[in-house]
Amino acid sequence: MRRRQALQRLAVLSLLAGCATPASDPVQVLVVGLDPLDGQGMEFRFLCKLRVQNPNEAPIDFSGVFVELQVNGATVASGVSDATGTVPRFGETLLEVPVTISALRVARVALGMFTSTSSGGSRAPIPYALKGKIAGPTFSAVRFESKGELDLSRFGDSVPVRTE
Repeated sequence: MRRRQALQRLAVLSLLAGCATPASDPVQVLVVGLDPLDGQGMEFRFLCKLRVQNPNEAPIDFSGVFVELQVNGATVASGVSDATGTVPRFGETLLEVPVTISALRVARVALGMFTSTSSGGSRAPIPYALKGKIAGPTFSAVRFESKGELDLSRFGDSVPVRTE
């Protein structure tokens, strides 16, 4: 009898978790600002402002955010926030996430870019990816990813950024 009740509860929880993911189209996440924060030792900290756009018919309730910035395939920065709220249906909201950048990671990526460009002579565009998730109030999460390239071939001019 207990086994049957446990299976019924598990089935109900599974159904609820499946219904808790109303988003069918991917959310769009754009970095709209970076404000400096106090860091410790060999780290840089910024308050990353993200505009989250929901192109779906259902609102997205969230309870926590995670972001990660990768440059040339290596993680350079990451951050978390326990922010809660709702992204309205066919709407947008602004989220603020404190992000930490390790000076050692940046140095490693910069050294890798320097050694790859010094042998070839020209600078290839540098791929970047902003990845993350917006956690739901239950077991659901909405994942997002934004990719692009930084073109440093005209370093000294304004740095063009191409996004996908």
